[in-house]
Amino acid sequence: MKIENTKAQMRKGILEYCILSVLSKKERYPSEIIEALKNAKLIVVEGTLYPLLTRLKNAKYLEYRWVESTSGPPRKYYSLTKEGEKFRSELEETWTQLQGAVEQLTK
Repeated sequence: MKIENTKAQMRKGILEYCILSVLSKKERYPSEIIEALKNAKLIVVEGTLYPLLTRLKNAKYLEYRWVESTSGPPRKYYSLTKEGEKFRSELEETWTQLQGAVEQLTK
């Protein structure tokens, strides 16, 4: 088994929570979401982000609005819905429990 495959699966497992957390602070354009994730050392490409944004929007966790740009085409800015904030909060609780369990087992 290759370590890279395991690392990728671990990242995929927490990516939705991370995206929702980034958007809980303020609405963002997709490239801003990618930049925030990169700054946290969680590298994500557009080909991974856009399908997740669409899935989260279809689940009613995200909404977006179009904003005119002075340097190109209009931009889609994503934000959390009330349902999205509730889902993010539930994921946060799960993450905290999981993190505690892993720390207990690995210390």
